[in-house]
Amino acid sequence: MKILIVGPSWVGDMVMAQTLFKLLKQRDPQAEIDVLAPIWSLPLMARMAEVRHAIAMPLGHGKLDIGVRRALGKQLAISGYDQAIVLPNSLKSALVPWFASIPRRTGWRGEMRYLLLNDIRVLDKAAFPRMIERFAALAGPAVSHASELPELPWPELQPDLNNQHLQMQRLGLTLDRPVLALCPGAEFGEAKRWPESHYAEVAAHYLQQGWQVWLFGSAKDQHGAAEIIRLQAADQQARCFNLAGQTELADAVDLLALAHAVVSNDSGLMHVAAALQRPLVAVYGSTSPTFTPPLGQQVNIARTGIDCSPCFQRSCPYGHYKCLKELPPQQVLTALAQVGARP
Repeated sequence: MKILIVGPSWVGDMVMAQTLFKLLKQRDPQAEIDVLAPIWSLPLMARMAEVRHAIAMPLGHGKLDIGVRRALGKQLAISGYDQAIVLPNSLKSALVPWFASIPRRTGWRGEMRYLLLNDIRVLDKAAFPRMIERFAALAGPAVSHASELPELPWPELQPDLNNQHLQMQRLGLTLDRPVLALCPGAEFGEAKRWPESHYAEVAAHYLQQGWQVWLFGSAKDQHGAAEIIRLQAADQQARCFNLAGQTELADAVDLLALAHAVVSNDSGLMHVAAALQRPLVAVYGSTSPTFTPPLGQQVNIARTGIDCSPCFQRSCPYGHYKCLKELPPQQVLTALAQVGARP
């Protein structure tokens, strides 16, 4: 079987899609799995053993451009795929497999894709409450409930050790002390961001015990990471490293693999840390771990569970952000100790 997967557009979703790849390989160890995905995710695909080729989608998220999709589909038709599995629910995401004339095109019904998919499934959200189950259900014949699925293998990223070494040299990092990795950003919005002052208290606790702190994120997170460092005692700041905006996604994956413990908001890096099997505490505010939990052996969830949470809003509808502000640092420290991250 030659299978083309049309991948999702978010880091966390792409990590969770590896469960589908693993199931396909379990069903047919000789299956050749290629993934059509945003260009940013290609290094992530390179760290998944099940993926043969990652193919860059030339269009950005949300762009239709039928001409480009048709040309790509005709190009991919040469590969002779037996099946396409379309993970996004949008109509446009199903166009390339259709233009490629792939004989079996599998996916959830989504945006009225009756003409584009010929192995179409109707999603009962209550029967498949987690995203990982919705992906996994497309690996084989249609089932009506998540309980009918086989045991789901968790994502498992393999760091590039050569790049890991190069990035440590470039950034002046060493492993002379245990590493606490903090991921204080979240592209979704402020309602996912635990306050920097709370992160700073967790960092201070570990710094006082002789650890070092690596702060990850995009360029947008540089200021917040710098604030966490500023709140540390002057003699401890030299053991804090602001890597936000200093690493590509591939670099962050390879460096997170070295962390002895991770604290992260509900974000793509949270899923990366779980897939690297790092001891992890995931902080939830406006969202819920029910739908997209981090999948790992040493994972703990920290949340307040107040009445208005989860609201799934990018910013707090009431303006108070209590679901985040009222989650005390001590709760996260206790959660870290429970997953084995003891100074």
